[in-house]
Amino acid sequence: MHPRFLSNTYLVASDREPGATAFFIDAGGPVEPLVELATQSGIEPTHVLLTHHHFDHVSEVGKLRERWPEIQVLIHPLERELMGEDAAIEPEALEALEAGETLGLGSIRVRPLLTPGHTAGMLSFLVTDHFEELEAASNGSGRGRDLGDYARAAGSEGAVFTGDTLFRDSVGGVRAPGHTTYQDLKDSIMGTLMELPAETVIYPGHAEATTVAREWSENPFIRVWRGLEREGRGECRALGQPATLILLGDDYDGGHKAWVRWPDGSDDIVPGSAVET
Repeated sequence: MHPRFLSNTYLVASDREPGATAFFIDAGGPVEPLVELATQSGIEPTHVLLTHHHFDHVSEVGKLRERWPEIQVLIHPLERELMGEDAAIEPEALEALEAGETLGLGSIRVRPLLTPGHTAGMLSFLVTDHFEELEAASNGSGRGRDLGDYARAAGSEGAVFTGDTLFRDSVGGVRAPGHTTYQDLKDSIMGTLMELPAETVIYPGHAEATTVAREWSENPFIRVWRGLEREGRGECRALGQPATLILLGDDYDGGHKAWVRWPDGSDDIVPGSAVET
């Protein structure tokens, strides 16, 4: 846990043996325990894959580059444009990563999925080590025909790293720097992440892991989107403005996340602390 925030930095490796394929997903810190683990195991990470540009996900990229000067740092082009000095990495050192590519990192395959909402270029990373199945799904080109092909190939061993798009029992907000819209966030969750196999493990950018099956059945926002629960109708003030409170759900940090509807009929996901009932 960083002194200023709770966020997840992941070290993904094919094994804990020297020469294993390895890479980081995000670098919010503290990264020292992961650096120590990699060093003790003889693992040489080759990449840092960034879900988005926010400080709590990129603040210790510089420490990883100090330890592994040749490590490649990849981010979506829209996020690279938004990257600030807090990342301790100059923009020209960031390499562009487009959604839809299939990255071959040793025995591991990574499919970046564009999941905007919380930010415009937010990437989720679908990861599997089912090499042969993925080659068949992509016709040997390294590019899957579609997400369904890739997801079926990933099967029960698949995992998806969702950044700030989807959490256990909660969803990302759409009021952070670089955000897009509520509809983008909903589409990213329902049209992309919830289309993955039910057994896919979800590793979010904050707090604990979950699965597609669990969030499909228990996430309060998804249950309302599926029509299993009714929308709320209570009046409230959100960000100082009159609104309708559709849902007030628990958030990963012990607080709340609010889905509100403005008088013009548009929807928003805002911090629960910004809502007065």
